[in-house]
Amino acid sequence: MTDTAFSDLPLSAEMLATLDSLGFTGMTPIQAASLPVMLAGRDVIAQAATGSGKTAAFGIALLQSINPRLAYCQALVLCPTRELADQVAQELRRLARAIGNIKVLSLCGGQPMGPQKASLEHGAQVVVGTPGRILKHLGKDTLALAGLKTLVLDEADRMLDMGFYDSIADVIRQAPKTRQTLLFSATYPAGIQTLAADFMINPEQVHVQAQHDNRRIEQRFLEVDPSERFDVVRRVLLSERPRSCLAFCFTRQQCDDLARYLNGQGISAMALHGDMEQRDRDRVLVMFAGQSVSVLVATDVAARGLDIDALDLVINVEMARDAETHVHRIGRTGRAGEKGLAVSLVAPPEVRRAQAVEALQGAPLHWHPLTSLKPREGDGLAAPMVTLCIAAGRKDKLRPGDILGALTGEAGIDGKAVGKIAVTDFQSFVAVERDVAAQALERLSSGRIKGKSRRVRAL
Repeated sequence: MTDTAFSDLPLSAEMLATLDSLGFTGMTPIQAASLPVMLAGRDVIAQAATGSGKTAAFGIALLQSINPRLAYCQALVLCPTRELADQVAQELRRLARAIGNIKVLSLCGGQPMGPQKASLEHGAQVVVGTPGRILKHLGKDTLALAGLKTLVLDEADRMLDMGFYDSIADVIRQAPKTRQTLLFSATYPAGIQTLAADFMINPEQVHVQAQHDNRRIEQRFLEVDPSERFDVVRRVLLSERPRSCLAFCFTRQQCDDLARYLNGQGISAMALHGDMEQRDRDRVLVMFAGQSVSVLVATDVAARGLDIDALDLVINVEMARDAETHVHRIGRTGRAGEKGLAVSLVAPPEVRRAQAVEALQGAPLHWHPLTSLKPREGDGLAAPMVTLCIAAGRKDKLRPGDILGALTGEAGIDGKAVGKIAVTDFQSFVAVERDVAAQALERLSSGRIKGKSRRVRAL
């Protein structure tokens, strides 16, 4: 946080009251640096990581210019993944809750077009979505950008990594030239400069140095032979025994291979990468969030936008290619006041990457010998929870409380054994402790949830 108060900015009384009610005290560095420029109507290129407060920064700015009485799209936010788009939409709804009747709509691939079209017909002032799906709605004339005031490109570097440049360009060409464009990116590759040159007007550049909190994140570096990577990952996991671990790989194949290897070693793991269908991504993310999987093996692109409450350990299976990406990776642990650990495996060809991290953080790296990895007692590393999938969701008027009630009522499960509950449009997921999973599955399958029999299966 900085000493700069939101009350120092030209914000509406409703916005200031909302920020106060949400517990926003001082601004984060990216908010203090970018908000005055954005509120002045300038185009902005802001370099900031996930977790830096960037969503609130551009959210506050774009909401200030919205006219609630006009029910057409006035602000558009493009995101690389559905998960990030959903998170951004949720944050914008929180920020907009006291500002008239503002509707925030999420439009992403992997979901049916029909309900999205119906929602657009009712009008929405703010639209958040992935480039491909936004372009599809524009092509079918179900979305119009004639009244657009603000365009936000969130995590632009990852959208470029995913091959979205042409789609982004096609969307921008259908927007008014008088709009304000706000571009947020964790890194600054050449593609960002091209985007800025082609579609932005004298953008102000705002750069907040990415740093991790040394007090909360312990870093260890291990020198490894490239052929030993997977075995060293196994040894790290059996030494630390985390409840939840995110392991970063470069390629989709490496993710699949490592997840398969770890499962063969009795360590619960799943891969997450761009080759997966959306329903498979959703299933993996729900299981990981519910602690039904101990290790998530992911690429940098796939891991963007993940909302993970408690992450004990980050493993860099291979060093990130630049120091700032390394900082963004390890910043996923040690959050919400908790301590975290980041272990980086460094093969001889990657030593220069480690030296770049050392230069960025301005302190020597802590190298540990492989002999420091001592396995702790226990059988493998099975996940503590099992996720049950219920074939009903929001469209069936199902709520988390209905599922919790069914488990603790008729099913007779102790509430303490019930973990994270997630309800989507057509399915619901509930995590239960492993030793009561069979009982919970049997009772829910044979009983009723909100007065109806539901199909239930274990993932």
